[in-house]
Amino acid sequence: MLATVVLALVVAVFILSPLRGSNGSDRQPDQRRAALEVAKAAKYREIRDAELDLAMGKLSRADHRELDRQLRAEAIEILRELDRD
Repeated sequence: MLATVVLALVVAVFILSPLRGSNGSDRQPDQRRAALEVAKAAKYREIRDAELDLAMGKLSRADHRELDRQLRAEAIEILRELDRD
């Protein structure tokens, strides 16, 4: 749930940044990187939450494996985007 909110904020930053009226050409890379850093932190938090859910018995091992694989793939993609910046 929290990750969804953070992701929505990241998308809002991208959408609203051109509407601010300032010269965004020099700020765009900084804003993109900041948004990616926020997305990375949110994804790491999701991975930790899944590990906690496994430890508390809220997830089976099979469900955790699948969720963990998906979350880590998404985290890797975010890291690749950060490396491209």
